[in-house]
Amino acid sequence: MAPKTIPSLPPGVEIRGSLEGRAQEILTPEALDFLVRLVREFEPTRQRLLARRIEVQRALDRGARPNFLAETAALRASVWKAPPPPKDLVDRRIEITGPVERKMIINALNSGAQVFMADFEDSNAPTWKNQIEGQINLKDAVRRTITFETPQKTYRLNEQTAVIFVRPRGWHLDEKHVFVDGRAVSGSLFDFALYFFHNARELVARGTGPYFYLPKMESHREARLWNEVFLFSESEFGLPRGTIRATVLIETILAAFEMDEILFELCEHSVGLNCGRWDYIFSFIKKFRNRSDFVLPDRDRVGMTQHFLRSYSQLLIQTCHRRGVHAMGGMAAQIPIKDDAARNATALEKVRADKTREAGDGHDGTWVAHPGLVPIAKDVFEALVKGQNQLERLREDVKVSADDLLRVPEGPITHAGLAHNVRVGVQYLAAWLSGNGCVPLYDLMEDAATAEISRAQVWQWIRHGAKLDDGRTIDAALFRAVLADETRALEAANASERFAPGKLALAAHLFAELSVAEEFSEFLTLPAYDLLIRN
Repeated sequence: MAPKTIPSLPPGVEIRGSLEGRAQEILTPEALDFLVRLVREFEPTRQRLLARRIEVQRALDRGARPNFLAETAALRASVWKAPPPPKDLVDRRIEITGPVERKMIINALNSGAQVFMADFEDSNAPTWKNQIEGQINLKDAVRRTITFETPQKTYRLNEQTAVIFVRPRGWHLDEKHVFVDGRAVSGSLFDFALYFFHNARELVARGTGPYFYLPKMESHREARLWNEVFLFSESEFGLPRGTIRATVLIETILAAFEMDEILFELCEHSVGLNCGRWDYIFSFIKKFRNRSDFVLPDRDRVGMTQHFLRSYSQLLIQTCHRRGVHAMGGMAAQIPIKDDAARNATALEKVRADKTREAGDGHDGTWVAHPGLVPIAKDVFEALVKGQNQLERLREDVKVSADDLLRVPEGPITHAGLAHNVRVGVQYLAAWLSGNGCVPLYDLMEDAATAEISRAQVWQWIRHGAKLDDGRTIDAALFRAVLADETRALEAANASERFAPGKLALAAHLFAELSVAEEFSEFLTLPAYDLLIRN
């Protein structure tokens, strides 16, 4: 049988992915035409912004320290507010996140959370199948026709469901199954364009709207590009300005210095900022990777009570409330443990303590990764947040300097910490290369940020000859010995059976390459994506 093709493909467009099943329902000529117009309008700016990231990194490598921007001091000092949130976004106390897998979408929408963030980014391995089926699943969810069948159960939506946000991929990622004018399109624009094209008017008709979470930005200029994309799209569809609403994940150390500016650039489209804590830690390591004075201890020591992270979260609350938008807390990655009551109680107590801190500090809402954690988070926020949010808590007591945001946490580097980074990083990569980006490991629901922290720490420790608490120097030889030990242990435990054939070995090889490379790879998902689409 001849492969399916799309009739009347827009000029300059090449599709390198399968068109089986319902793919043509998503990749219509009209939807592709909208994508093409976005790409041709905004790709040059995206490339300039990515080039700027390289220049900023060179300055950091030369010893520059980030600071609040002098040229926007007047903007930070001035009095202004974003428009109030739409009525369905006034209460966002509990948000659940997860990949765009069909059963996950139904369970998340039914979970009792106010918001579900459907993720095309860190908890999604971007196979062509995952990207297209994710768009199909969301189209069905918006129209409330989504169901999922197993031999034991039929999953369908409850009467009351969460509000949908979509997280497209970051500006740095391409979609290598779609080319426009001979070049792979932006993954951000691909994810945004297809969801917006098929659902924006339907969402508005149902009393909600096209809402987005925006990841991985490093400056307000990158937020400005998103705002221009939004204005272009609203105009194309005849929708009022501000129909699109977006929350920005502050998950890079550089964006923490530009929170006011990011909100200002998004103007009427802004509905808040979020503490993307795990990627933030990764960014802290990555941006100062070549600085021996920024070496971090074991990652289990780098929690939200550390000064640099507590400062960042409180500054985010203060900034958001001053501008009238929600300050969203970070992810509780714990998952319920069914076969061990004691371990389960410990995990749930960690969630409760984390959410108590967030609500007490003034966050308007928080994230969980599993439906089983919604009741705990809800109990905490309903007890401590008497209204639908805490926008009135201006936190004028918060005084955060650049030094606060850059204070390096102290603590030991241990052999156990090194081994855990290797063990978790390799297994996550094996799952990702098998097409699964949301992976339960050691009682936590992990996404790509976990693997990023793991391999970035190993690279940093090797680069600077960090010392273990037993006096040994971490070098390439020690790392390779640990990797070999951990790989053998995983194989002995039949861990490879959880992944596609050969992926555990491939993951170990890639993790080793990234960890001992002379130059640090900005994102492990860039070389891993090439392996994902090749195999």
